[in-house]
Amino acid sequence: MTLGRPKGVQCGNPFFHKVAGFLKLALPVKPLSAKTVAQTLSASDAGDFTPTGSHEQSPVRRFDLCFILAWSCGVVVDGGGHGQGRGISAGGSLLVHEYPGQVAIRRGLETEAEQINQALAAKGGTLRLLHRVAGDGEAGIENQINQMYEILAIPVDCIIIQPTDNAALAAPLRTANLARIPVVAYDQYISGGQLAAYCTSDNYQAGYLDGEYISSKFTADHEIRLVLVEYPHVSSTVKRVNGFLDALQALGCRYKILKTYFAVEPVGGHRAGLNILHDFPEAHSIDVIFTVNDGGGLAVVEALAHAGRREIMVATIDGDPASAENIRAGRLTVIDSAQFCGPLEAQAMKTVFALLSGGTPPIMLWSPFSPSPSKA
Repeated sequence: MTLGRPKGVQCGNPFFHKVAGFLKLALPVKPLSAKTVAQTLSASDAGDFTPTGSHEQSPVRRFDLCFILAWSCGVVVDGGGHGQGRGISAGGSLLVHEYPGQVAIRRGLETEAEQINQALAAKGGTLRLLHRVAGDGEAGIENQINQMYEILAIPVDCIIIQPTDNAALAAPLRTANLARIPVVAYDQYISGGQLAAYCTSDNYQAGYLDGEYISSKFTADHEIRLVLVEYPHVSSTVKRVNGFLDALQALGCRYKILKTYFAVEPVGGHRAGLNILHDFPEAHSIDVIFTVNDGGGLAVVEALAHAGRREIMVATIDGDPASAENIRAGRLTVIDSAQFCGPLEAQAMKTVFALLSGGTPPIMLWSPFSPSPSKA
């Protein structure tokens, strides 16, 4: 992954300079230095981190954005021109999940788009949002690859995407680079090619916070019998697992990973829950299950609770209200590190708009998590 803005990218639309001034856009998060990124990302992630500095402003013929998000919703902004009074249409890539975290992401995106649309209307422009569905799993990955190539066949000014897979989108990203179309990644990066910006939550921190809390529930001489429910295709979930395990190790906790399952959405989570019950039918054979998100984790908890396996502690991430209710009810889940989905997606859209308005937004934007532990 390379972060930066290649020379000649289509930025600096004069019309949107005026709109950006009207909005008085603010980007409060400070950009991260290459050193900080290298310390935060894994060695393989940070190896080719080479910010290129400020981009060259060059005139463009139109203002087209493409938003393709994994697991929730996306927007493609397809515009007809830059001049005042010209319309902008938008379409997007939606996934089927409707759990609250993903709904919040979509609302954050749409709310920010509405504010931008109001500013555009004040200057004689319009913004129209369209939506498409990407899907889950391997099919979703293939759909998103095809969608990105489809969008690249349309003359667009910028693409913002929440990747379904870190590696699978490298080829279309490089195609965008050759076309000098800047790409902003949200939530997870793309390995290979050059990103104009990268907006994400501190997923390592989320896992670490969970690990800290779990470590407090066991004595130093106890070996924690641990089950992981993860998803290795994207950086955000990988970092959550790394943070969780690093916290246990840093705090001197002994643990044994009994088995690993894969799920980030309800169907996969339900299947993982049933498989866990099949593989570990005896009570007290598992101490802790760590799930990388509530999308799959809530279904795991439901399956276990239905089978009466309430002796298991579940640590998870996202901050879904249903998970918070499980914590209050003492129903398996003991901690959930909540991310600020809506504000993060709104910030991603602000970053794109600032970029196309000729500004120099931070190349990397990070959002913290807030732990929600059980009081027991």
